[in-house]
Amino acid sequence: MPSLASYRLPEGTHIDYAHLRVKNFQKALAFYKGLLNLTQVQRQGSTISLSPTEAGKPILMLTERPDAIPRPTGSTGLFHIAIRVPNRKELAKLFRQLSQQRYPFQGFADHGVSEALYLADPDGNGLEVYADKPRTEWTFVNGELQMGTWHLDLDSLLSAYSDNEDDGLHPATDIGHIHLNVSDLSKAERFYADTLGFDVVQRSYPGALFVSAGGYHHHIGLNTWSGPGAPPPPQNAVGLIRFGIALPDDRTRTTVQERLRTSEAPLLMTNGTVIARDQDRIEIEIL
Repeated sequence: MPSLASYRLPEGTHIDYAHLRVKNFQKALAFYKGLLNLTQVQRQGSTISLSPTEAGKPILMLTERPDAIPRPTGSTGLFHIAIRVPNRKELAKLFRQLSQQRYPFQGFADHGVSEALYLADPDGNGLEVYADKPRTEWTFVNGELQMGTWHLDLDSLLSAYSDNEDDGLHPATDIGHIHLNVSDLSKAERFYADTLGFDVVQRSYPGALFVSAGGYHHHIGLNTWSGPGAPPPPQNAVGLIRFGIALPDDRTRTTVQERLRTSEAPLLMTNGTVIARDQDRIEIEIL
């Protein structure tokens, strides 16, 4: 087996889903279904699964816990989940729909590799909605991909909108990446890069690290903006329950499971389900 530091995940690795804890289904679904146009495809007890279309696979799961508390400031966990639409036209459509509903945005950004809208759900879970720019427009300096936060020209974005567009989500909509608050970037790098095998794409952004597989700009963002040494949130706090990393083939899955066992990372394997925990007790299902 390759050494921990040398192994790299292959192209085709991607974020499969995110699973959130919410306090109230009615409010959460008014946001995710009513505003973002996700479709409910399944309900099992207190968990609802959402997909871009009725025939699509779930990309977001919500579990209701009525006694849930707000996630404490200064804790680790979810910074945001990032819903990726396949093109600028789809991003313009969502921006127009959300603006018409007067839902509050938290910000807008041109990241060099993508254009993004930022908002939060009713529980304060961070959400990015974005569209990638063509890879031919990505820039590198000394081998490092250049990602930053620059002004997004909203008028230019809106110009991509077409009145002929369907109001629903495009079926290719998915979770493009996930961004986490962590307690220590060095420990996070050891887990996500050295153990799981993601490439470090950018480490020059203050207090943050970005990792990916297959040359993508990032599948996972990691930051210490909650403060170095931040503790995990209480188990009854709203926020991230777990997220899934989909691997392209059985050989890769076997390799990653072996690497997790070798690293002594907490690992639960039951009935074919493999769930690991990172250094901050964030759960990741290996698919």
